[in-house]
Amino acid sequence: MGARIPVTVSTRLLFLIALLAAFPPLSTDMYLPAIPELRAQWQQPIMVINLTLIGFFIAYCVFLLVYGPISDRYGRRRPLMVGTGIYIAASLACALSDGIQMMIVARVFQAAGAASASALSLAICKDLFDAESRERVMAHIAVIMALAPMLAPIIGSWVIYWADWRWVFVVQALMGAVAFLGVYRMTEPLKTFSTVSPRKVIGVYIRLLGNGRYTSLLLAMSLLVFPMFAFIAGSSEIYISHFGLSERQFGIFFGANAMASMLGSLVFGRISLYIPTQKLVTISFAGVLTAGIWMLVWPHTSPWSLTLPMAMMTFFFGLNRPPTNNLILEQVHQDVGAASSLLVFTFMILGAGSMGIVSLQWPDKINVLGTMATVSGGLTLLFWLRYKNVFLAALPTHRRR
Repeated sequence: MGARIPVTVSTRLLFLIALLAAFPPLSTDMYLPAIPELRAQWQQPIMVINLTLIGFFIAYCVFLLVYGPISDRYGRRRPLMVGTGIYIAASLACALSDGIQMMIVARVFQAAGAASASALSLAICKDLFDAESRERVMAHIAVIMALAPMLAPIIGSWVIYWADWRWVFVVQALMGAVAFLGVYRMTEPLKTFSTVSPRKVIGVYIRLLGNGRYTSLLLAMSLLVFPMFAFIAGSSEIYISHFGLSERQFGIFFGANAMASMLGSLVFGRISLYIPTQKLVTISFAGVLTAGIWMLVWPHTSPWSLTLPMAMMTFFFGLNRPPTNNLILEQVHQDVGAASSLLVFTFMILGAGSMGIVSLQWPDKINVLGTMATVSGGLTLLFWLRYKNVFLAALPTHRRR
């Protein structure tokens, strides 16, 4: 029988860890229905409006690299409290923005605060659980996390309908306050503190980059974020501007894709007890590849030509996130906070790049998404089939299934 998650730990921390990990989708997806409105209100092209997304993710990436090593030296609680405090203040600044310039700056500060949350949520999992339990914890968290992108655009669209877009950021500030209170009441999870000075942080990352198994697996798994983040940046324009859906309809369609991600993580948690993890990972990569090909060959005459293949893609993305994130972290045995930060950094910086690509004036952005999924899914599948045994060797013997 597999190790069980301690009840006292899960009831106190599972929701908090999931909330912290969900800061990125909550900070972006809730805001997506407002993008066409801001474009019209401030008379700016979509590429400029999308700088509020791209700038968020770039700043988010930079600060991810700061919080990880600092938390290894000083613990998880204090950096998290500082980060969530910055997030609350920046969210309120977004709500008060009177132009695109102020909004971009406020979003950068919002990202600086949010980076502490998702970077350290993975590190807290590593602190508290062994490899076997952690994989299941990540599956549970992934299910809870998937509710965020599913509900966020729906909540955002209703907030915009009944009030206006500014209240979206007020809601985010309240979310930050809940996280701040949870961190304040949390017992410090880190037991062994690093002695590396913050001034020597660059050495920590050089050491991590010298770990060939960690770096190569991280880069290969990160390719899959290309179509996912491009969908985030391009979905409102495709659904609202191209297909003519309302903000509330957009929230429902976007939420359906997020539900597929939640279903994927839920399925992994259920069937990983009976089917070897490596087989599930292989199936998930093949699924992403198949969804990309489907998106390319299906005529794009209705919203369903994006929704259905994208739902398939996000299902398989949700299926592989818990085991692949866990497998990446199993390649390191020290500097876990920095490794966690670099993991999320790589996902986000590549995701920001894909957002910039999809924001260009493409004649058919659904084809762009399909091409990204086909290429990234195919390359990741080939890499995994060739080198999977190398990475599985890092797991305890009873987990090499």
